[in-house]
Amino acid sequence: MTRRDLLNALLATGAWAVVPRIGRAAPPTDMKGIEALQQEWKMLLAADAKVPLPTEPLTLSDEAWRKRLEAKQYYVLREEGTEASGASPLNNEKRPGVFACAGCGLPLFTSAMKYESGTGWPSFFTTIPGVFATKTDYKIIFPRTEYHCIRCGGHQGHVFDDGPPPTGKRWCNNGVALKFIPKTGNA
Repeated sequence: MTRRDLLNALLATGAWAVVPRIGRAAPPTDMKGIEALQQEWKMLLAADAKVPLPTEPLTLSDEAWRKRLEAKQYYVLREEGTEASGASPLNNEKRPGVFACAGCGLPLFTSAMKYESGTGWPSFFTTIPGVFATKTDYKIIFPRTEYHCIRCGGHQGHVFDDGPPPTGKRWCNNGVALKFIPKTGNA
């Protein structure tokens, strides 16, 4: 096992939680605040943005997915891969807006749900409701909860129980699996 593999395993299992967080944005302090974020997510969507609904499934052939996605996106979204820690410019995205699935455009998170986890991947303490399906993943021996876009089935990342209060969750997302739609216009 290389040093990078060991670090990625520690990060992916949540062992990184023992390291103090740096520059974390302050999430709401109670579940009512979380519920308000979840209900009002469209306030961070650009006025001219056209986004699909979770109830509009997108099913494509493997060949169609390969044509639609870049190689790294295909690896993460369709083969359940993981990008390298620190590889995504979305980890540093600070503008108001919405993070959507790079495979199908379904809104998944807002910028108000994002925080700096110190892991090198975009991290969120909650999600837009009803946008994910989960399953248990044993790829690194330790069980982890993996989550996928409900609309297209694209692998996004893993959710851990080491996030900030009040949810205690860290939705650790591959940046390449996301696209950012700034509130000021479409991306």
